[in-house]
Amino acid sequence: MPRTHSLDGETIHREWNNAIAPRIEIDPGDTVHFETRDASNRHFTPTSTPEDVLNRGPFVGHPLTGPVLVKGARPGDTLTVEILEVRSSLGWGWTQIRPGRGLLPEEDFPKPFLQIWDLADGKVAHMGHGVRVPIEAFPGVMGVALDEPGAHSTMPPRRSGGNMDIKQLTAGSTLYLPVLVDGALFSTGDAHAAQGDGEVCITAIEMSAHVTLRFGLERGRRIAEPRFRTSGPVGVGTNRGPHFVTTAHGPDLFRNSQQAVRYMIEHLVETRGLSREQAYVVCSVAVDLRISEIVDAPNWIVSAFLPESIFA
Repeated sequence: MPRTHSLDGETIHREWNNAIAPRIEIDPGDTVHFETRDASNRHFTPTSTPEDVLNRGPFVGHPLTGPVLVKGARPGDTLTVEILEVRSSLGWGWTQIRPGRGLLPEEDFPKPFLQIWDLADGKVAHMGHGVRVPIEAFPGVMGVALDEPGAHSTMPPRRSGGNMDIKQLTAGSTLYLPVLVDGALFSTGDAHAAQGDGEVCITAIEMSAHVTLRFGLERGRRIAEPRFRTSGPVGVGTNRGPHFVTTAHGPDLFRNSQQAVRYMIEHLVETRGLSREQAYVVCSVAVDLRISEIVDAPNWIVSAFLPESIFA
């Protein structure tokens, strides 16, 4: 009979390393309740200021809860991860701008900025200034151990999953991960209350969280990289009502993305009265970047979609 397990957030690891001993062993079909720390590893508090952004020091890895060993999992299998629930454990979250990090360079945003969000009602993230972003929570990091020895940074996404920051991996979705080592050795963390596709200022609404996942195993099904299935329409909290869209063209998708976001920041400052920093934060947590056209060389189109429903 499937069982339910719990992992607290007091023991963490901050690297992908298949030599890290599993904290628990489970059977396929079991459920695990994870307590996860926010991406700052509890550095920020509700009274933190922009000065605290630089006081964090250099990035040393996301604080991850795990690993979980899934009995019988072998390389060449696929681990299935059903997301059952993701919710804030503290009732607040944060978004930061750190100069030199994110989509836009330090020249655009030379000073640190920190936005504290009120998540207390569990449904809407409140920023003030008339901004109310629906909470559609998900774990930013879900992954299994690599089959390469030694320590590997948690920052980049990998073929094993990891820091994918896919906003559609909310409750009801199922993630499929390639098993690369015996037992899979799954870990999670870096939960987000809300995020735009692109997470352009490099942080979403970051939060400590309760994360509940159910694990399965598809033996002998080999996949090269993660896949997932949603349970229905995606982004229902914001993908309704009118959107305002900025576009940018050119031969480089990265530069096009930068320019589309710059145009959106201009729009938010001019029409909503936000500061440039507040507008950049809104772009990171609520604006979706999309490749609208990539077949008419030499120029492609990137569009930035702002759901106007987030404004009270």
